[in-house]
Parts: sequence; structure tokens; C-alpha cells
Amino acid sequence: MRAAAVLLALAVVGGRSAAAQIQIRIGDSTRTIYSEIHESLREGTPAGDTVAAIMGEKKAAKLWPRVRDALAGRRPYNDGLLALTRIAELRDPTSADSVRRWRDRIEKGTLKVPAGEDPGDLLPALHAIELELSRAKEGDIALLAGLLPRIPEGNYDLGDAWVFGRLDQGAADTMIARFLATQDQALRIRYLTLLSFSRDTSLIPFLAHLYIAPDSFGLPKRIGIRASDGLIWIGTRRAVAALLAARDSARIRGTYADPSLGHADLDFLANDSSMVVSRTGRWLTEWRDILK
Repeated sequence: MRAAAVLLALAVVGGRSAAAQIQIRIGDSTRTIYSEIHESLREGTPAGDTVAAIMGEKKAAKLWPRVRDALAGRRPYNDGLLALTRIAELRDPTSADSVRRWRDRIEKGTLKVPAGEDPGDLLPALHAIELELSRAKEGDIALLAGLLPRIPEGNYDLGDAWVFGRLDQGAADTMIARFLATQDQALRIRYLTLLSFSRDTSLIPFLAHLYIAPDSFGLPKRIGIRASDGLIWIGTRRAVAALLAARDSARIRGTYADPSLGHADLDFLANDSSMVVSRTGRWLTEWRDILK
């Protein structure tokens, strides 16, 4: 799971870790559980209950103290990261002042965090809060228009990617069109990584095809892990079935047969399987049977 997070950071922000804006989902009967920061997250467990409580909170004013406690070491650090993610979703206008104060403390070097953590990693989450406030005022089209010119130069962060994944009004179609229009491999990887944040079910056929044959798009075969992650983030029964079928097709085609594509002691497909279970808590066939 950590290796995948590193790949994501490399593709999105040029190698700078930006772990504070979290992809997470629990309690949706139509989509898989998904978590970047838990191993096999399950409902009804202490971890699941904590996530559900934080992500179900309706008031940003009750979440900022959780962030402060996490940074002070009085709560698990991940609880603070989850709280920032939920604050972004709530779009509370009063959060703007808090974001400015926190950003100022980070820039001045006065924000204290637990040992081993980097306060600069909080900046994408603060940026996501600002973007969601702008989205509430200006709409999805305006935010997409502001992001697109910055992608070729890599002038965006994980906060941008997280918010992009929530945009409607054809945002995914626009990004696919940009992906197909360029022959620049590095730029295609950037577009694909942004697309892997989207929950738009119209992406399912595109991601499944890319998983089967990333080389047909001029991409390195390892990038297939991004298509897999995108499908389980969409997480519907159709997305799960598409990934299962794509895995079978890739196996028959021999897409990932090269041993060098493996990780540790696992070949590519086995490592991909491990990541699916780690992210969602179950294997794909189980999800296919239980999702509505």
C-alpha cells in the first residue's frame, strides 16, 4: 500500500509527499469500502467506527479540535488527517480563517507536529478546503478551467487532485480528451493519475481497457496499477466486475508476465490483488456478490 502511495505522489506532485488529503469511503452499500490509511478497513470495528464518526460529522467547528489534538499527539495522527478531509467536504465558510492561520504557521515554521511528520504535508488538505469553498461559489466548471492549464507544468497538488475527483459536469470526459490528445507520456500519466481520483462511473470502460493494455496508450505497464486503483475507488459493482474481467484479459494477453513488473516476492497481478484487499478489506469477488 505504501508503494502505491509513493507512486501516486510521484505522479501527482513530482515526488513530494502529500499524504494529508485522504481518499476514504465507508458505509456506502453501493460502493466498496476504500481507505488509503488503513489495512483492510471494515465496518463495525473500532477503526471503522472512528472513521464513520469523523466522516459523518456535520459541523466543522467540532472537527478542528480533532486536528489540533492529533497534531499535539493527543489523538492518532490519522484522525487529524481524516478531520481535515471532512472539513473540506463540509464547505463551512468559517473554515477559511482557520486555513489562513494554519498556513501562516506552517510557512513561519511555528506549527508543531509529532516526530516523523512534516507540517508541510498538511498544505494540500488546507488547499482542498479552500478549493471546496471556491467550488461552492464558482461551480465545477470554473474550478476545472483553473486546473487544466496548470497540469502540463505540474503546478498542482494532491488537494487539486482530490477536488477534481469530485467534480461533475463532464470533468472526467474533459480529462480523457486531454489524455488522448497528447503523445507526451509524462503528461498522460498526470492526466491518468488525476482521473484515478474520479468517482465518475463513465470512466469504467476506459480504465478497464487501460488496465488490459497500458502499452497501447504508450504507457509503461506498471501504470496499470493506477487503472486498478481508479476502478476500486469508483467502487460500484460494475467497476468491480470490470476489474475482474480486465485482470483475466491481461493474464491471457500476458500484459504483466514480465517478472520485473512484480514487487517484493509477488508478481504484478498478485501485488495488485494484495493492494485491492488492503484498500477495500475484501477481494473483488466478495464485493461483486454483496454490492447492490
